[in-house]
Amino acid sequence: MKLLRLIANLGYGSRKDVQRMFRDGRITDPRGVPLDADATVPHAKIRLDGEPLDPPPGFTLMLHKPVGVTCSTHDVGRLVYDLLPPRFRLRRPVLSSVGRLDRDTSGLLLMTDDGALLHRIIAPKSHLPKVYEATLAQDLRGDEAALFAAGTLRLEGEATPLAPAHLEVLDARRVRLTLTEGRYHQVRRMFAATGNRVTTLHRSRIGGLALGDLPEGRWRALDADDLARLWGLERGDDGTGGPPMPAC
Repeated sequence: MKLLRLIANLGYGSRKDVQRMFRDGRITDPRGVPLDADATVPHAKIRLDGEPLDPPPGFTLMLHKPVGVTCSTHDVGRLVYDLLPPRFRLRRPVLSSVGRLDRDTSGLLLMTDDGALLHRIIAPKSHLPKVYEATLAQDLRGDEAALFAAGTLRLEGEATPLAPAHLEVLDARRVRLTLTEGRYHQVRRMFAATGNRVTTLHRSRIGGLALGDLPEGRWRALDADDLARLWGLERGDDGTGGPPMPAC
């Protein structure tokens, strides 16, 4: 792909904006030699104002979404894109959230411009486990773990029962719940079915990827090792191995 189109597709500006960058000598090789807009150069050999370009298409990141932020491109209030560099919203292919966390839920959110990866993660047949920590309005009644594990619970308005889910009780009003599907507001509706209400909800893990110490509101790019852990978690692995990536 020619440099003009590549850099515009990464969201750095319109084609006119990028043409101006070339005219001003801002786009160079690692030695500082200006590049031509029609050239074809390896991605790693391109610099804009002396800095490497953002990752090429096939880019995936993890974000620690705060409460009060919406997984949407257009909505009232703060959006997940407000937590990222502005150019990320303009990338082509588009950088999309992988599934959603509602405005009142915090935690791990994946975003990618890789459509095949996105569909593989959210496909029901993937059975990719997602781990949530929830605080409840009332004490547990005691039978929730067995009910959720049975695979017979039907949510209000749905005919198909939920897949079995694992509930770990942390105390009378705090739980850790592992799901392998992603229905609309599923955790909240599961506890509503028991007569309880979720007051806080946080997603800490997807597959073998955990938030770790990534601060709220921050993001980091995922590398090949991260994506391998997403799918290849071994029992007992805490999902945090491998070299750390810089938080942004």
